[in-house]
Amino acid sequence: MNTGARARTNDPVAGVLWMIVSCALIAGVAALGRYATTAGVPPMQVVFLRVIFALITMLPLLAWRGASLAQTDQWRTYVIRVAIGVCAMSSWFIGLSMVPVGEVTAISFLAPLFATIFAALLLKEVVRARRWIATLIGFAGALVILRPGMADTSIGVWIIVFSATAMGLSTTFIKRLTNADDPDKVVFITTVMMTPVTLLPALYVWQWPAWEVWPWLVALGPVATLGHVTLARAFAATEASIVMGVDFARLPFAVLYGYVLFAEIIDLWTWVGAAIIFASSVYIARREAKLRAQPVASHTPRAPGL
Repeated sequence: MNTGARARTNDPVAGVLWMIVSCALIAGVAALGRYATTAGVPPMQVVFLRVIFALITMLPLLAWRGASLAQTDQWRTYVIRVAIGVCAMSSWFIGLSMVPVGEVTAISFLAPLFATIFAALLLKEVVRARRWIATLIGFAGALVILRPGMADTSIGVWIIVFSATAMGLSTTFIKRLTNADDPDKVVFITTVMMTPVTLLPALYVWQWPAWEVWPWLVALGPVATLGHVTLARAFAATEASIVMGVDFARLPFAVLYGYVLFAEIIDLWTWVGAAIIFASSVYIARREAKLRAQPVASHTPRAPGL
């Protein structure tokens, strides 16, 4: 028996609790963005303020870790990830100015499905028939939400679909980056690089917000940062498939914020479609976890009678 080896922590209860907190915070970012954009702040200005306040929130991390936090050998991949990330974030906030928070959250569940497609195309990951079927079922859930030809689909909805596509593609490059850099470094370098990129379009449309809107704008940075920190803790605490199983909690939080702040109500078909998309995403996550565990399991002695 190897007593020197240290087993990876697996605490499902802690993972679920961290994920619930993360869902509340990430849904909160959507609510803050919705409030700011409907209050007259241009979406591109909201994007920049979200980035700059997130960067300010991360300065204590820089003070703690020093210059090593900004050192990497993957600058080319960061440039691509930042370009895609800015597109995803910009279209997301533009969509939030047009679409209720709950509906935006429901459509954003498409991102993991797009990530599966891009992983197969760009990372050459092997995607077998079951995962492709689950992906198609997820897109069928999107059709339930959009109901083309049966319901009026606004341009804002299609902008959110584009944002989910870009988020899925961004996830593919995050996977590449985390192969060599830790998550804190990935988030910090990405945020630093996004700051000047998002500043230019923000200056073009800049308007000084009313004083009562500033607390909502300032909150974007720390709420978004804490949302990602708690998400990372959830993944560190337990298996990814368990964490993904709780991600649907984002929708009830988003619907609650939308109702309390904006008197928004999403229809039954949005709930049904979101549930279909989410179920397919969870199946894909658990299928990936099972396939990754197979080589280990094949070398593990089985107990008698099992």
